[in-house]
Amino acid sequence: MSGTSSPEAVKKLLENMQSDLRALSLECKKKFPPVKEAAESGIIKVKTIAARNTEILAALKENSSEVVQPFLMGCGTKEPKITQLCLAAIQRLMSHEVVSETAAGNIINMLWQLMENSLEELKLLQTVLVLLTTNTVVHDEALSKAIVLCFRLHFTKDNITNNTAAATVRQVVTVVFERMVAEDERHRDIIEQPVLVQGNSNRRSVSTLKPCAKDAYMLFQDLCQLVNADAPYWLVGMTEMTRTFGLELLESVLNDFPQVFLQHQEFSFLLKERVCPLVIKLFSPNIKFRQGSSTSSSPAPVEKPYFPICMRLLRVVSVLIKQFYSLLVTECEIFLSLLVKFLDADKPQWLRAVAVESIHRFCVQPQLLRSFCQSYDMKQHSTKVFRDIVNALGSFIQSLFLVPPTGNPATSNQAGNNNLGGSVSAPANSGMVGIGGGVTLLPAFEYRGTWIPILTITVQGSAKATYLEMLDKVEPPTIPEGYAMSVAFHCLLDLVRGITSMIEGELGELETECQTTTEEGSSPTQSTEQQDLQSTSDQMDKEIVSRAVWEEMVNACWCGLLAALSLLLDASTDEAATENILKAELTMAALCGRLGLVTSRDAFITAICKGSLPPHYALTVLNTTTAATLSNKSYSVQGQSVMMISPSSESHQQVVAVGQPLAVQPQGTVMLTSKNIQCMRTLLNLAHCHGAVLGTSWQLVLATLQHLVWILGLKPSSGGALKPGRAVEGPSTVLTTAVMTDLPVISNILSRLFESSQYLDDVSLHHLINALCSLSLEAMDMAYGNNKEPSLFAVAKLLETGLVNMHRIEILWRPLTGHLLEVCQHPNSRMREWGAEALTSLIKAGLTFNHDPPLSQNQRLQLLLLNPLKEMSNINHPDIRLKQLECVLQILQSQGDSLGPGWPLVLGVMGAIRNDQGESLIRTAFQCLQLVVTDFLPTMPCTCLQIVVDVAGSFGLHNQELNISLTSIGLLWNISDYFFQRGETIEKELNKEEAAQQKQAEEKGVVLNRPFHPAPPFDCLWLCLYAKLGELCVDPRPAVRKSAGQTLFSTIGAHGTLLQHSTWHTVIWKVLFHLLDRVRESSTTADKEKIESGGGNILIHHSRDTAEKQWAETWVLTLAGVARIFNTRRYLLQPLGDFSRAWDVLLDHIQSAALSKNNEVSLAALKSFQEILQIVSPVRDSDKPETPPVVNVPVPVLIGPISGMSRPFVRTDSIGEKLGRYSSSEPPIVTDELEDLNLWWAAWNTWYRIGSESTKPPITFDKLTFIPSQPFLTALIQIFPALYQHIKTGFNMDDLQKLGVILHSAISVPISSDASPFILPSYTEAVLTSLQEAVLTALDVLQKAICVGPENMQIMYPAIFDQLLAFVEFSCKPPQYGQLETKHIANAKYNQAEWVALNYVPFAERSLEVVVDLYQKTACHKAVVNEKVLQNIIKVVQLISNEILPYANFIPKEFVGQIMTMLNKGSIHSQSSSFTEAEIDIRLREEFSKMCFETLLQFSFSNKVTTPQEGYISRMALSVLLKRSQDVLHRYIEDERLSGKCPLPRQQVTEIIFVLKAVSTLIDSLKKTQPENVDGNTWAQVIALYPTLVECITCSSSEVCSALKEALVPFKDFMQPPASRVQNGES
Repeated sequence: MSGTSSPEAVKKLLENMQSDLRALSLECKKKFPPVKEAAESGIIKVKTIAARNTEILAALKENSSEVVQPFLMGCGTKEPKITQLCLAAIQRLMSHEVVSETAAGNIINMLWQLMENSLEELKLLQTVLVLLTTNTVVHDEALSKAIVLCFRLHFTKDNITNNTAAATVRQVVTVVFERMVAEDERHRDIIEQPVLVQGNSNRRSVSTLKPCAKDAYMLFQDLCQLVNADAPYWLVGMTEMTRTFGLELLESVLNDFPQVFLQHQEFSFLLKERVCPLVIKLFSPNIKFRQGSSTSSSPAPVEKPYFPICMRLLRVVSVLIKQFYSLLVTECEIFLSLLVKFLDADKPQWLRAVAVESIHRFCVQPQLLRSFCQSYDMKQHSTKVFRDIVNALGSFIQSLFLVPPTGNPATSNQAGNNNLGGSVSAPANSGMVGIGGGVTLLPAFEYRGTWIPILTITVQGSAKATYLEMLDKVEPPTIPEGYAMSVAFHCLLDLVRGITSMIEGELGELETECQTTTEEGSSPTQSTEQQDLQSTSDQMDKEIVSRAVWEEMVNACWCGLLAALSLLLDASTDEAATENILKAELTMAALCGRLGLVTSRDAFITAICKGSLPPHYALTVLNTTTAATLSNKSYSVQGQSVMMISPSSESHQQVVAVGQPLAVQPQGTVMLTSKNIQCMRTLLNLAHCHGAVLGTSWQLVLATLQHLVWILGLKPSSGGALKPGRAVEGPSTVLTTAVMTDLPVISNILSRLFESSQYLDDVSLHHLINALCSLSLEAMDMAYGNNKEPSLFAVAKLLETGLVNMHRIEILWRPLTGHLLEVCQHPNSRMREWGAEALTSLIKAGLTFNHDPPLSQNQRLQLLLLNPLKEMSNINHPDIRLKQLECVLQILQSQGDSLGPGWPLVLGVMGAIRNDQGESLIRTAFQCLQLVVTDFLPTMPCTCLQIVVDVAGSFGLHNQELNISLTSIGLLWNISDYFFQRGETIEKELNKEEAAQQKQAEEKGVVLNRPFHPAPPFDCLWLCLYAKLGELCVDPRPAVRKSAGQTLFSTIGAHGTLLQHSTWHTVIWKVLFHLLDRVRESSTTADKEKIESGGGNILIHHSRDTAEKQWAETWVLTLAGVARIFNTRRYLLQPLGDFSRAWDVLLDHIQSAALSKNNEVSLAALKSFQEILQIVSPVRDSDKPETPPVVNVPVPVLIGPISGMSRPFVRTDSIGEKLGRYSSSEPPIVTDELEDLNLWWAAWNTWYRIGSESTKPPITFDKLTFIPSQPFLTALIQIFPALYQHIKTGFNMDDLQKLGVILHSAISVPISSDASPFILPSYTEAVLTSLQEAVLTALDVLQKAICVGPENMQIMYPAIFDQLLAFVEFSCKPPQYGQLETKHIANAKYNQAEWVALNYVPFAERSLEVVVDLYQKTACHKAVVNEKVLQNIIKVVQLISNEILPYANFIPKEFVGQIMTMLNKGSIHSQSSSFTEAEIDIRLREEFSKMCFETLLQFSFSNKVTTPQEGYISRMALSVLLKRSQDVLHRYIEDERLSGKCPLPRQQVTEIIFVLKAVSTLIDSLKKTQPENVDGNTWAQVIALYPTLVECITCSSSEVCSALKEALVPFKDFMQPPASRVQNGES
């Protein structure tokens, strides 16, 4: 106020006042003297006041009534000039605030009079304004009078006055309320007890109000009265009033001074009781009115809605709702419901427009909307107001499309109606505005032929209304086409923007609060736990409440929003509008996602997805999920459902791409428009920015993207990124340049989308992976049964997602790889290939990724990463396995050194390649293995070495490629070499590992189970190697068997010394004998069919042209190898407990081999037998040589060097120490001789069995009968001497018998005629075969042994004689071999399959020589005498008589002579003088003599003499015989006479009887012979015997007598009368 109270200002005021008064007095001097006087006294008064008072202004105010009086009188003159002067003066006083209340009252009264006289109306208004605005002296009635004055002036005829008055009224009303606000401010600090206002309190119950407040109250109350057309209570003197003005005033008060109503109960009461009912009442015409309805049936005509009032009412309602919502909850519910009704299609266009504008005002106030939701939607039994508003907007938009506004000149009503029935294309010019000939497309919505332009109506986020501001219009305005649509569109956008930003903001605050509370909670400075808990629980409650509100808001609005937005999206032809719609859908989807509202989230996403795809595109995932739930909620507008309608007209869309739909059956092409691409980008944006909240709807998003990618022809490239590629089949994708430039961008965004998955939390990431997997499953289903190009989108993106999430790969590895493994098994090759590509890329990336902690310290992760590689082994498709193996190869090359615990998996992959999987696979896998063996054995844990052995072995067994099998055997040799070199290190590590496992096993209480268990781990490794080689030794392919066998025996030979002593037991039983068993079994069952060729052009030698012959070779090799080990490692094997059992088994194998019907095998078996028999008992001192004894068995060629000298791991200590080390507990056991003997006897028994079995003639013969070969028999017999050396001590008669049988049988075996020229000497040579030599050697060894042996052995002599003599007989009677017919060698034809008997003559002769020699040496041995050896020799004499002499004419004379003299010698019965010799000997001698005699006798004559030579033999024999008989008889008679009564010795009696019989026989023979054959001399000799015979008659022995009788009887034939006499005495 300083401006008016400064001394200068006061001085000025006084001057002005005086001049005003002077002027007044001047004006009134003539006409109005009283006024003049008053003015002059006024001047004096002023001067006096100024002179007397220091506080001039205060004094002036006190006396203001008097000071003002002259001016009032001046006004009373009603003289315009004077009045103007006075009013100006009064205004000056007022402005200096020197007017008291009384004066003010007087002034107002004066103004009232002026007003009634219609004078100076503008000045009056000005004065009132000054009076009321400068201070508060005017109140109560004066105030009301002043206000009424203004109102009265408002209703004058003068337009300017009217308007000025209206403005003044507005200002005055404002001033009244401002005063009240100021008053409240002053009294703010004084707390009042509010007095309760009773519900029925009358209007005067304002006693509690302060003065200014009372004025305001009265004023507001009367405004309501006036609008309601009732008489005012306080504004006395009102003559007329308009509702529009009243409503405007109400609106401005409510809008400008909401606090007044909120703070004072009295005013709140007014609002509730007066304003709201008033508004509702005034609304009624609008509610009842229906456009186009005929006059209502009720008699009273319906009042038409009146635009000015209606519009003002809506403004009041807006303010009420905005400002006093909390006070007027129920009333607002009514207002809002009314607003919603105003949008109905049957309301006038202008009403709908202003209603939409009003609603827009709420839509930009999210907090208000939130309150609606809390107060209505969330309460039971209440209208769902918020939901209704949104739905109403939706229906409103839909109705605009269906019923074109009547005010639209472009489409007539008929067209609109048609529209309801079907689509009518919009008029051609509707969207075009010509500008200088050019045509531009207006932004618009077009739907089913209805074209609605989009107007730019407001800045985003502010509700600037057009029609609600048309306060000057009385008639309803014409609404331009598209206005209502545009406002409604903005309502939706603002609603979405407001709600989402509000909720997101609150959510953000909440999250930060949560974080801070948790942080505080963790800090130790917290005062008390309870406080903390309290705050946390408050927090929780607050969160629960907030969340409930948010969810309700979203649930209430999403259906309506979605319906409207989808429709607009379909209809939009403007890129910006489309962008806005999509953005709204996107933000809603994201919000729903954040709040966890799955249905609504999916619905919005579905809408965007549908927008991305061509119309009516068959994508099941979109049609099944939320679309169904939405369609139930479709709104019916005039009986037609318009929910989520697919666009029907593409006239307004630019087609940018043509491609093929992704479907099982090809369906022609589909087109993508620019809008589709725009939607796609939104979709990408959504996924990119809000991936974390998409959850299960990833499925929708990705399915849609997949289809779009397919239509656009993007194909995956390395790393999973999609690049434009040409479609493989069908009409090629056609892309416009517009979209071509977009493609790389889209592709890039797609990749970025999956890259950003690294920022998702774990749960969201799982949702993404699951979605990709199910998408991929669909693609797989689609690709079944056809080889069309499949959709690889999902697989590529799985790969991409995996690659960017390597840092937390563990959480997604299982689902990711599990699915890719399924893809790998798909029948469609392209699909499969990508599955494998993705899987292997992920595994490689996983292994090379720099994990924290590194893989080397995180074995679990490493195994997890490698596991899918192993799982791929269960897939049979070769292309997949190739990928798998290539991956392994790459892993080996890059990570081979650091695989560590992953080795078993990697090796498992190589080992899982099966035989039937094709050569290339096996080759690749084998390459990996070779790499491992050459480079990585030292880097892998020793526990894996066994797996390497197994895998290498399994490759040996693959029969696809022989070279691989052979090479793998080479690898096994290299591995064994490695074991040998690194033995100590490997042993240490394995023992450590073993101990650890043992401990674990004990803790778990399970038994540790590994192959070859009791053996130490390092030995087990060797045993596994041996076992593998053993398996290969029985492979079906001979080359593999051979190589494996050589390798096995070489490794055992070269490295066997590394084994613990006890392990040899396993080697013998589990490896070697097991192998022998299998080889024997295979050999005996092998096929005898001829194999034509060895594959390709390889010719097979005839000795290997059947499987049987090939197995024979294997058997030979195996047996030789085992025998060699028994030989060379005897010193190791013998101390083992069950050596004798092993020996028996070995012998058994040798026996079965020897008895096999195959010459090669049987001969080799004998060689092995020979080898093990050449063993010397092991020497046990330290001079035992390191090298095994050299044995004459072919040694297989070794693969690689075997000399132990160059190795670092050779043990140079002596064998003795070695044995000591093996059994450290006790000293080396010296094998006792007894055990040795048992071994030799076992060998003898085996030898006997082999001999007896092999030489036993078969029962039947045919072409294929097997007959042992000569070399075999020779070898067999040659074994005996060596064997005999060891068993001679216990060799007894039985054994000799057995031996004899075998020797005899062996000699008897014939040979095949093809072989005879090679084995037999020519017929004329008298040479022995090697077999015959061997037999004689065997006997020779025996007889020499007996010779030096103890007495009891000599009883074997006779048996040897028997044997030899039997052989002698062969010269004449070749032995029979069963029933086999043999040809004599001379008749054999070499090329026929017949059997030839050997030439036994030389053999018999040699045998006979031996007999003679032996007999000369041993004739006087008791055993020889007792066993009647002589008798057998006699048989030989018989043999001569039977077999030799009959052919005397073929035999040289000297030979015959020799025989004769020999026989004569033999037949002379040399009577020995001593009787000491045993009787038996004599008898034998006798028999021998007799035999010789008979032989002589037999040759004494023969039936016919064909040659003089033969006759000579007969004669010679006869004369010798007769001479001999004569001698015997004479001697007998002599002895008989001498002996007297004593009987003659037995042999002499026998001899005489024999002679007598011979004589009778001789005479018989002579008679039978033709007379000319008998020499006369012979007859004379016969007859000369007669007297001697007669002399014998005295013989006392009856036997002799009877013989004599027989001898004499034949002589009767000689007793004839001499011939001549008989003739003479004939007469």
